Amino acid sequence: MERQPVISSDLASIGYDPVTQTLEIEFKATGVYHYFSVPPEVYETLRTTPSPGKFFLQNIKGKFAWEKVP
Repeated sequence: MERQPVISSDLASIGYDPVTQTLEIEFKATGVYHYFSVPPEVYETLRTTPSPGKFFLQNIKGKFAWEKVP
């Protein structure tokens, strides 16, 4: 999955697969994670928000199944 960089103190880059609705987030400190069944509008808002880290904490963390990418 291709990721694009974001301006954030915690997140390095994000990517999205609309077919599987999988969001991929690279965190600066802990690596890459997949979040599953993420609606496209959530990704689009994450991509365009001025504060991706805050948006992640409020709208993604704890709301979607996830796994760390090895």
